Amino acid sequence: MCRHEVKKCPRCNTPFECKPGNITQCQCFGISFTDEEKAFIEQKYNDCLCRNCLLQLKSQVELFREKFIYGHR
Repeated sequence: MCRHEVKKCPRCNTPFECKPGNITQCQCFGISFTDEEKAFIEQKYNDCLCRNCLLQLKSQVELFREKFIYGHR
């Protein structure tokens, strides 16, 4: 039997359904992260985040990377 639980996103406090027992149906499925992005998120949060926050954080890491790379030329 698949495990599902309702969680609240620790970043925005929005409730969402986490489906670790059926990952292909989980709201986070299909979002891929580099090791750098994973480390950035894990430094700030120790539980699952909602899809919106995951996508926003992924964008923030990319924006930070671009500012750092292009700002140091």
